[in-house]
Amino acid sequence: MDMDISSINFAIAFLLGLIPALFWLWFWLREDKNKPEPFLLIAISLIAGMAVVPLALPLQKLAIDIYVGENLMVVWVIIEETLKYAAALFVILWNKAVDEPIDSVIYMITIALGFAALENTLFILSPLALEEYATVAVTGSFRFLGATLLHVLASATIGVMLAFAFYKSAYMKLLYGTIGLFIAILLHALFNFFIMDASGGGILITFLFVWMGIIILFLLFEKIKLLKLSKTSRSHTRRK
Repeated sequence: MDMDISSINFAIAFLLGLIPALFWLWFWLREDKNKPEPFLLIAISLIAGMAVVPLALPLQKLAIDIYVGENLMVVWVIIEETLKYAAALFVILWNKAVDEPIDSVIYMITIALGFAALENTLFILSPLALEEYATVAVTGSFRFLGATLLHVLASATIGVMLAFAFYKSAYMKLLYGTIGLFIAILLHALFNFFIMDASGGGILITFLFVWMGIIILFLLFEKIKLLKLSKTSRSHTRRK
């Protein structure tokens, strides 16, 4: 009976973590509606993001065991962002379906949402098992509006840098991706530091910075869309 209850709780927590992630995925995929990505590759990206969580957890536990210092949270962030980027490189970004700059951003966001879905599940699972439904509602809401978008913003930063290097050499792609990873780690670490010490209005201010970052991401999406048009225009001019 306990096993059945645990399974049911996990299934409920998983749905509560997944459904908001799917909403944000639908939201961001609209930015690529002119040439949408293959459904199978999007699904693989989402699952790959989820697969990062069980890889990150033992590494973060190891960091607790061997690292003593107030910057442990930064180590955790480095593990998460590096693994998400590695998953994208290993599973997706080499694929021939990634044939325009915006695709890098779309797949990085999808992997981030897969990661957030399973991470949110784990945050919801404990209060759900204790039947603390108000805590479940508050936790789910805050993560929907804060932590999930933070994961999107951090991983999208890497995707944006890769997009700007899309027509450049392999070396420049590596350089841009590395810079993007550093920025992603910085954004994620700053969010964690501020949210840990914040309460009430402080949390809202922290979320506000994340939402401002999302607005900037929207503007960058439009700029990235122009990269392909510019490239096509130059190629057409040369053929003339």
